[in-house]
Amino acid sequence: MLLAATACGGGSGEADGEVTLVVDTFGVFGYEELYQRFEEENPGVTIEERNITDLADYTPQLQQNIAAGSGAGDVVAVEEGILVQFLQQADRFVDLNEHGGAELEANFLPWKWEQGHTTDGRLIGLGTDIGSMAMCYNVELFRDAGLPTDREEVGELWPTWEDFIETGQQFQEADTGASFVSTIFPYFNVLKAQEGDHTYQNTEGELVIETNPAVRGSWETVTSMAEAGLSANLPLWSDEWNAGIQNNTFATLPCPAWMLGHIESTAGDAGNGRWDVAAVPGGGGNWGGSFLSVPTQSEHPELAAELAILLSSPEGQLAAWNAANNLPSSEEAIDSADVQEFTRPYFNDAPVGQIYGASARELEPVYFGPDNQAIDDAFRAALESVEQGQASPDEGWQRAAEEAERAAGEG
Repeated sequence: MLLAATACGGGSGEADGEVTLVVDTFGVFGYEELYQRFEEENPGVTIEERNITDLADYTPQLQQNIAAGSGAGDVVAVEEGILVQFLQQADRFVDLNEHGGAELEANFLPWKWEQGHTTDGRLIGLGTDIGSMAMCYNVELFRDAGLPTDREEVGELWPTWEDFIETGQQFQEADTGASFVSTIFPYFNVLKAQEGDHTYQNTEGELVIETNPAVRGSWETVTSMAEAGLSANLPLWSDEWNAGIQNNTFATLPCPAWMLGHIESTAGDAGNGRWDVAAVPGGGGNWGGSFLSVPTQSEHPELAAELAILLSSPEGQLAAWNAANNLPSSEEAIDSADVQEFTRPYFNDAPVGQIYGASARELEPVYFGPDNQAIDDAFRAALESVEQGQASPDEGWQRAAEEAERAAGEG
């Protein structure tokens, strides 16, 4: 009831004139119907979404706009990997507690709710989705390679990442003309999340890549994929990578729930039924998940807060799930029939609600330090140099470690 009243109110007076609210997003958030509803309930308000597909392009632009105090949207999507950095700049964001946010705790998984707060209790981020894991696979390519195509049987091929690599070698030997993986970097993201509760930095902000086995172990696993010739060497989110989804260039892709929407929108009608969803090696894991924040530079903070609350409400999260299969961070939404009984026709009627919902409650948050994005960029560049044959795994690791030290101010 609170959410409905807040979203419908327009009581700030700002909606009496013509107001444009700008929402900055990346990837596919699935908010179109919610925007329309908000505009109908707040006459005079128009919502403009500025979307950048590639997070690697979106993040530095958002960081620059927040630092400059201008240029950011009224509501901005903040990916989990840079949230800690913005928590340290809380004065640049509206405290959503002042707009009814303090009463919304029941709308979120406990750890997701806590992540949006500063140590002194300011609420600067309302959770949207979480990235519980599965593995998407190309049914046509698996059939051509003589591999099983039933999703249960496919999941049984790779209970471990070693099994996954062995399956990849079998696939490559079948000579379908495609590669088993698109690029090794997304697998690095998944493995890090499966292996530990933090990645490059500990909760004190100290660089721990040399001592955290989750980082080094994940590096060794994914570089072995490159050495085995499994990669198509297509940089994540690039035009070539998107074309690979369309053109059957690679056979597998780590699939947090939000990735399904990207595959469907990228491959279009031609990809209908081509992809399916199976269990991920290693069990569970989380890749991605976002928050909505309102920068203090917004000229319409009350309306912007109302919009952020609507979009992140259980109802809003379900609308995003129905539109793009972004898995809710709301317990109420996860337990709903809309999620639990949902099958996705595009993916051969895969029961994605059960697949993703089953692991959602078991997820444990992974801590990302204040320099996570810069360090992650360094590791991505190093991994791409390894899979393109420009560096050995040891050389790539050394480069990444040196860049990480500089990014963390320790070099």
